[in-house]
Amino acid sequence: MILGSLAIAYRVVGNYSAAIEFNHKALQIFRELKDRQTEAKVLGNLGNAYQSLGDYNNAIADYEQSAKIAQEIKDSAQEGIVLGYLGAIYANLGQYDRAITLHEQSLKINETLSDRLGQASTLINLGSTYHSQRQSEKARSYYEQALKLASNAGDSELEGKALGSLGLVYEDSRDYPKAIQYQEQALAIARTIGDPEAEGKALNNLGHALFAAGKLKEAEEKLRAAVKLLDGLRPGLDDTYKVSIFDTQVYTYNLLQQILLAANKPEAALEAAEQGRARAFAELLARRIYQEGEGQKSVSSITDNPPPNIEKIRKIARQQNATLVEYAIVPDDDFKFRGKQRGREQELFIWVVQPNGKVAFRRVDLKPLWQKGGTLADIINISHCLTLDRSANVDNCLSKPAGKGEQLMQALRKMKPAEAAKSSSKSQDFRQILHQLLIQPIADLLPANQNAHVIFIPQETLFLVPFPALQDADGKYLIEKHTILTAPSIQVLDLTRNLKDKRQMAGGENSSIFGSPSSALIVGNPVMPKPLEQLPQAEQEAIDIAKLFNTTAIIGAQATKANILQKLPKARLVHLATHGLLEYGNQNTGLGVPGAIALAPSGKDDGFLTASEILNLRLNAELVVLSACKTGRGRISGDGVIGLSRALITAGTLSVVVSLWSVPDIQTAKLMKFFYQSLEKNYDKAAALRQAMLKTMKEDSLPLNWAAFTLIGES
Repeated sequence: MILGSLAIAYRVVGNYSAAIEFNHKALQIFRELKDRQTEAKVLGNLGNAYQSLGDYNNAIADYEQSAKIAQEIKDSAQEGIVLGYLGAIYANLGQYDRAITLHEQSLKINETLSDRLGQASTLINLGSTYHSQRQSEKARSYYEQALKLASNAGDSELEGKALGSLGLVYEDSRDYPKAIQYQEQALAIARTIGDPEAEGKALNNLGHALFAAGKLKEAEEKLRAAVKLLDGLRPGLDDTYKVSIFDTQVYTYNLLQQILLAANKPEAALEAAEQGRARAFAELLARRIYQEGEGQKSVSSITDNPPPNIEKIRKIARQQNATLVEYAIVPDDDFKFRGKQRGREQELFIWVVQPNGKVAFRRVDLKPLWQKGGTLADIINISHCLTLDRSANVDNCLSKPAGKGEQLMQALRKMKPAEAAKSSSKSQDFRQILHQLLIQPIADLLPANQNAHVIFIPQETLFLVPFPALQDADGKYLIEKHTILTAPSIQVLDLTRNLKDKRQMAGGENSSIFGSPSSALIVGNPVMPKPLEQLPQAEQEAIDIAKLFNTTAIIGAQATKANILQKLPKARLVHLATHGLLEYGNQNTGLGVPGAIALAPSGKDDGFLTASEILNLRLNAELVVLSACKTGRGRISGDGVIGLSRALITAGTLSVVVSLWSVPDIQTAKLMKFFYQSLEKNYDKAAALRQAMLKTMKEDSLPLNWAAFTLIGES
């Protein structure tokens, strides 16, 4: 039992990697001993560790195995415990009916066994589930029953959870003194028992109660303490789990921004916004830079790679000679305590950092969208849907019942700017609505010079916005006014610049990539893995582009995965015209790095170059262009878009050009040729992409055919 006890201890103190490791070792031993009762308990503990990391799929699998064994050996106590764990996870996933059924089964077992602590735990979970559905009085009743049971039994952990939960109820009823009192008691207990996860939650909840009560100084103090504590839980985890656990913590970083803005500290709020995005990405990239410049030195924790303060942010804007636009989405409060769930977007924060270092802040109220029955995510999805097919059935795009999507579209369409000229299509209306929400509030802060760079730093669903295609009230596209690129965070933008500077100092990137055959790797239309279709137009695209670089395109049977992997590390420019697969490698867990590029199979490989494989490469490319479908998409997380673009930049690529939707072959081939022709004249990737879009637009005005691509990283 020593291994199992160690695993529990490690989980309690927040060392989840060690908890998982020791639980697996214990599990192996008890399976060999055929001790099924202890095996079931260890599986439950293992599920606890995975749940703390936000790995709900693995947690559910372990809980279900534990419940199955408990049922087979008639261990009702363990069955009741695990059913409660399962109910909590399904509540975190928003499946409330299923959660309540599991909790009620758990409660019935605990009552039969007179298990007071089991009852208390389940009552807290039941109350939380009803609380999430805005049934505060029912939740209060369950919490009070749980508090009494836990107090009588002397169980401090459950007592703290019940107190914190009651504090939330009192905050809902605006009894702030009582809410603060209960949260302070919950915090004291969490500190006494040494549980950093519980302490972080208590600090967050106490800070929220203080914020609601107007006590901004005290609220800021608690939230900063919570952020520091949460930052301390991630070192030692692999990248996958750093991303996953951060998704369970995002609300705390967002709440700190709200408190700082209420205290009229917009620059400090921008620092907090940077602290709450792309942290795992930045750590990976920082580690790559150190390894490239200083051997095997590693970034062991986030303290080695802190997010930028306001002076550093100003410096980055000056170095980039660009206007930085950082967005933060403020979710509805209802889901703040529920795992990875996000509420409806209630507000949008926008910071603009100009090249001279001036920082401005604007905010956009998104609640009027609720009155129309929609959200910002709905507008983005409808716009995307109609861009791909102007006659699309919006019910299907939004997964709504028949007619409901169309009704929502018509309601939201009325939000088009009043001064806007009559549009030619529904899709234009939604591009204008997005412009009104995302661009119009900051239009006066953007550069008048159309050649000046504007770097958008989106968050969550905003990563799916095709910024070049947004249209003002006059119908003018944003790309006609500005030179645009994007980045996952200001910190990542700075790190790619540092990597570029290191390489230039080493003398590796001073010559032109044009006219140097060894600099460019151009691939088109490989012999496709089954069941993908061949892309003849992509082959011609590669041949035409290769001529600009005085090299030969690698096509057909020569474009094997093995061959391309051998050439990738040496190339300064990579162009891949092939199929991109959005979900490849992400079917089972929902974690990891999804996405793959189709190359020709050979030997034992299947031809798919996955994002996970790219992540482990050592690339030296200044630019990688993925001329394929949906290569800019992936799994949206608090760390940005987890997919091919993130993998390529982490592997050492300074910038990538990727697509947000399925791109038409003929128009894409034209756009890419225009892009490289412009790049040869003026080595500014953002400017070259802008010129390519404008030229393609003249020949074919539909955004479907020219607006899919975006430049991420160093220009």
